Amino acid sequence: MEQKAGAQIGAKAFAQSILILLVLMIAAGILTLIVPAGRYARTMQAEREMIDPQSFQYLPRADYPIWRWFTAPIEVLFSTDGFTIVVIILFLLMVGASFAVLDKCGILRGAIARLTRAFGARKYLLLLVVTFFFMALGAFFGIFEEVVPLVPLMIALAYSLGWDALVGLGMSILATNIGFSAAVTNPFTIGVAQKIAGLPLFSGAELRIPIFITMYVVLALFLVAYARRVDRNPQASPVFEEDRAARAKYPAPNLDASSEQNPRLARAIGWFAFFVLLIIVVLASSPFIPILASISLPIVGLLFLIGGIGAGLISGARGASVGQAVIEGLIGIAPSIPLILMAASVKHIVAQGGIMDTLLRGAALSLSQTNPFVGALIVYALALLLEFFVASGSAKAFLLMPILLPLADLTGVTRQVAVTAYCFGDGFSNLAYPTNPVLLISLGLTTVSYPKWLKWTLGLWFWVLVVTVGFLGIGVAIRFGPF
Repeated sequence: MEQKAGAQIGAKAFAQSILILLVLMIAAGILTLIVPAGRYARTMQAEREMIDPQSFQYLPRADYPIWRWFTAPIEVLFSTDGFTIVVIILFLLMVGASFAVLDKCGILRGAIARLTRAFGARKYLLLLVVTFFFMALGAFFGIFEEVVPLVPLMIALAYSLGWDALVGLGMSILATNIGFSAAVTNPFTIGVAQKIAGLPLFSGAELRIPIFITMYVVLALFLVAYARRVDRNPQASPVFEEDRAARAKYPAPNLDASSEQNPRLARAIGWFAFFVLLIIVVLASSPFIPILASISLPIVGLLFLIGGIGAGLISGARGASVGQAVIEGLIGIAPSIPLILMAASVKHIVAQGGIMDTLLRGAALSLSQTNPFVGALIVYALALLLEFFVASGSAKAFLLMPILLPLADLTGVTRQVAVTAYCFGDGFSNLAYPTNPVLLISLGLTTVSYPKWLKWTLGLWFWVLVVTVGFLGIGVAIRFGPF
């Protein structure tokens, strides 16, 4: 039986994810029965919604029956987040269809062969270069979910180099997330939070650059150590069995071979490379062009789809074969859709129960009577807590910072330290929480289940926590500023 093209989500991984998200939905619903409802007043400042920290008041418990906990995945489509969720789903389908075409027509294998020939036998150097590239995208441009189309390419590259899907995820989406969190000029977290705090835009590079470098070293050591272990014993991979079929499609390339022997394949690779270049231009430009930033995700998805289908036709594949690959890609990626809807419904349940602001106020009050270092850690913890319900870094900044900044001032935490703690809490947990759609999408493009992903990354998150707490301590000690 011919193996289907593109990413195919395993039944076991799908069932595990469904179960975890169902438990989280029920837990969120139980919170709405326990925690009293409350709300802060909102005001509009410079076309942004801001919280008035002094305006909190309790409200009567919302009429939110238990049966609606289970209809939340449908209701969320008609909420204020509905449009964003639909865009993410369409983006995912476009990526899945395009990747399936690249896979079926041999373009992906040809492109990987070219890349590996360029580095020869220095595959660990290639791993370090690719990891740095993706980290820089997150740290300097605030790019995160937009790199999802490149995840399947990096996983295929990892297979061809003798590694597994975890290495592919590690040097692509994980690296981007680490960079996004150890931000230097990330406009969506550093930029927004500093603007709210009244700090000079992108100030504090004297500490942020060492943070970025340190986190790169931590991630590089983690990935290289794991890759070497898989090199020595492929069966040491937690996803060895799951990866078996996928690895067979991407054997180590013959470095003496040349895709130029097939002119059509060479032209197809060139066509697709051009669209990848266009995608990079869009990603690099979006932080500086507001209208582009708001539509960059669908643009990237559309460019990837056009590039993939066009490359398939140029390679000499028949239209029917390309069409079949598109259908297989759509079917393979479709199980991710209910996972995304369930993940989004956790926040929806909390919001409908009217307890989001109550949770925020209760946590923020703990910051009012403490020393600066503990205060910085509490800001970190609050951002980690809210990340579970609100994935958007910018939205969370407008939610948290107006409340946290006055409390930080009272406890002697500089605003620059508060911004740094917020960015740490906002970012690093993106690929730890099962409610984050980017994590679900990325895992959906692989054979990796959420429990195996979490187990694999736990050691990394431990060292991330140690390093970030250490840098917050340094920031408090030097009164990291200007204020």
